[in-house]
Amino acid sequence: MTLPGPDRRYWGHGSPPVGALMPFASALSEHPVSSLATGEVIGAVVEALGERPDLVVLTVTRPHLGALDDIVAAVDGVLHPLAMIGGAAASVVGTGREVEEGPAVSLWAARVGPLVPVALRAGRGTDGEWDYPGWPTTLAFAPTALVLVADPFTFPSPDFLGWVGTRHPGLPVIGGNASAGSRPGVNRLVTGSRTVSEGAVGVLLGAGVSVETVLSQGARPYGRPLTVTRAERNIVHEVAGRPALEVLVAQITDDLGSVDVAGLEANGFHLGRQIDEHLELAGPGDFLVRSVTGVDHASGAIAVDDRMPVGCTVRFHVRDADAAGRDLRASLAGHGADGVLLFTCDGRGTRFFDEPDHDTSALAEALGPVPVGGCFAAGEFGPVGGTSFLHTFTASMALLRDR
Repeated sequence: MTLPGPDRRYWGHGSPPVGALMPFASALSEHPVSSLATGEVIGAVVEALGERPDLVVLTVTRPHLGALDDIVAAVDGVLHPLAMIGGAAASVVGTGREVEEGPAVSLWAARVGPLVPVALRAGRGTDGEWDYPGWPTTLAFAPTALVLVADPFTFPSPDFLGWVGTRHPGLPVIGGNASAGSRPGVNRLVTGSRTVSEGAVGVLLGAGVSVETVLSQGARPYGRPLTVTRAERNIVHEVAGRPALEVLVAQITDDLGSVDVAGLEANGFHLGRQIDEHLELAGPGDFLVRSVTGVDHASGAIAVDDRMPVGCTVRFHVRDADAAGRDLRASLAGHGADGVLLFTCDGRGTRFFDEPDHDTSALAEALGPVPVGGCFAAGEFGPVGGTSFLHTFTASMALLRDR
């Protein structure tokens, strides 16, 4: 359905063209010449999907960063999508492939029905609170998900995720921070037919497509769930009435073998906080996993990179390549999709796993050769217990199905 005038942006282009096999398509080119790589991915997507998709997600690696404006113009000029988002990243993903650091262009396209593109900036209001110019004041439909790519140097993602959660409770946010640049002004984001170097870009999806979120935090719980009995902000003094460090050491001794202990020594200690306290039996995916950033041997307190309020349920976690692989495959078990958007941590890949294409191979094993697009992120967005957070060492996925 198409509406006249400016409201047309809320609606998809309509039925797929004759000859289109599926409402999702993706392509990845490793050609080092930007114009040739762009032509390859555009041609593959047109052949599979046709022109005028509703949504395009375009990601490129650093070697193509200087040509991103031309790449965006070419994609927009041929495909004419209603919305295009994405940006430059350290590494990109495609169907069954992860290209790390080398030249690559990843193009993912879909017919998803109603959507609203957003291009956001962040600023302090007169009350000192964050404002987000660019967020729509009214919507013609109830959004089912937000796909978001942000610049970590100019956009306060954790604050924004909390802000969205208060205005649209339960709305999942999937995506991540751009990872091409290590300083302000280097990252480039794609929004529509242009690029920007600050803020965040995204798209709100409506009911035209089914969106299921899968989050793999790459960690496995050990020990048993316990209650925080004394804490101050991010400092946990006591767990179950005992010094937190004492409890940590006891659970390591009782529940972990030498291989897991070696993983702790290499990757650090982690504590998971149960988000939904109403769950009688919380599983691994119900804990928000955070790093233990320090310990005080004198007092027995531990510091965590998040607030741990008194009364919350926590569980210690181990994070290593084996645990991450098992968690990803367990998270995907029983799911299906026609298309996938994947935002995986730039600390994963061959930096973490012994094999290339780890996360996209797991997707292919679980879901088959469905079109995959996305990138490696410098911090990933995804929901735990119905609330979206900023994560690290995480694979955040949107599994989409045609309605």
